[in-house]
Amino acid sequence: MKPLLILIAGPYRSGTGGDPALIAANLARLEEAAWPIFQAGHVPMIGEWVALPVLDHSHGAATAEEVLYPTAQRLLQHCDAVLRLPGDSTGADQDVAIARERGLPVWFRIEEIPGHVAQPA
Repeated sequence: MKPLLILIAGPYRSGTGGDPALIAANLARLEEAAWPIFQAGHVPMIGEWVALPVLDHSHGAATAEEVLYPTAQRLLQHCDAVLRLPGDSTGADQDVAIARERGLPVWFRIEEIPGHVAQPA
């Protein structure tokens, strides 16, 4: 099976009120899905892994909205599928809509990903 590039989509800033600790917790939750995707033989991708350095190096010339959403849209041109994690997120919902428009698989549970390896209890 060819490895898939799977975008992990879920809340990042949603529901945080801009609190850096809550934003970091959301990113950590997204990143928790990376290992099982890798174990399944695929390549995990999170839009913020690309967007945050771009935003940081814009030196204030760009807003989060100008970088985060467009980065995910551009990444989806290269991704093979999306894993949508639970939680309210306009950006993640947009990712799902784009993936569906492009005919890409959208999964809502890690266990749905081809090659998923069940973790011991």
